[in-house]
Amino acid sequence: MIASRRHFLHLLAGLTTARAVNAADSPKLNLTAAARYVEERKGYALYIKHRGRVIHESYANGAKRGEARRIYSGTKGFWGLAAMAAVEDGYLKLEEKVSATIPEWSGGKKDITIEQLLDFTCGLERGLRLHQDGLTNRNQMALDRPLVATPGKSFIYGPSALQVYHEVLKRKLAAQKRPVSPTHYLERRVLRPLGLGPQRYLPDAKGNPLLAAGFMLSPNQWSRMGDLLLANGKPVLKPESMDMLLEGSAANAAFSFGFWNNRAAGKLGAREIDIEDMLELDWDRQNWSRVCIAKGVPKDLIACIGSSYQRLFAIPSLDLVIIRQGLNAKFSDGDFLRTLLG
Repeated sequence: MIASRRHFLHLLAGLTTARAVNAADSPKLNLTAAARYVEERKGYALYIKHRGRVIHESYANGAKRGEARRIYSGTKGFWGLAAMAAVEDGYLKLEEKVSATIPEWSGGKKDITIEQLLDFTCGLERGLRLHQDGLTNRNQMALDRPLVATPGKSFIYGPSALQVYHEVLKRKLAAQKRPVSPTHYLERRVLRPLGLGPQRYLPDAKGNPLLAAGFMLSPNQWSRMGDLLLANGKPVLKPESMDMLLEGSAANAAFSFGFWNNRAAGKLGAREIDIEDMLELDWDRQNWSRVCIAKGVPKDLIACIGSSYQRLFAIPSLDLVIIRQGLNAKFSDGDFLRTLLG
């Protein structure tokens, strides 16, 4: 990196802490305005990296640097990486039928594929009760969820599909010469290469973690997922695996394997929506046609989205990773990103 870069403290009114690095080759960003936007909407943290170096770090509303906070559905992406790692390691095939590993699935479930589980197009009822603590066996609960849509035809966002995927991976790994649990596999194959340790898994009585949520990360820790996205999968996956990971589905081209994309932003008729608001609707009232995260923002934007507007944005064309953490308040991804990027 350029030796002349200078580190300096950057204080903003009302912010608990703010730090930035002035780099001549950094994109021109409206850091002050973006930090104010976050703070005024109950934000805890705004953390921005350019080419792997922190260029802005600010905390507000009682938050402190280094605090780990819930990322909610941002957890899903880590398990998506584990799925593609399992494909690379020969444990899974995306086109493989779930019933090949879970023979008790029959009837309309018999032809559901592993990829449909990971794209949330398998047709299973959402199974929101799987989020609860104190469950005996959430994997079995997920397996028992009824079909409410034709597999491959509808996007149904909820924990049941991922819990079925966990059961598939659990049985696959248990059948190996050196059996391991999916959690240990995740730690070895995904978390350790990213410099992360064991996470908050919210296990049930059988030891099954909740895959849809649970992780608690500081902005610095979560940003390592963004570094991976900028590096096209390194150090966890091969580039060709990332292509499959981020492909999207016919039912929702903007989502796959826990990640959201902005590809539709440059297309005629693109629809910028509040993704969290859309997900609050019943699945059969949702409309994912031509959906984008933000207009006027690079199309290669990738996002991990957690409840209460927990956000990780990675923009490969700008070498940027952006983390926003906070409480639930009206927050617009488009307005925030356009404020930051100018």
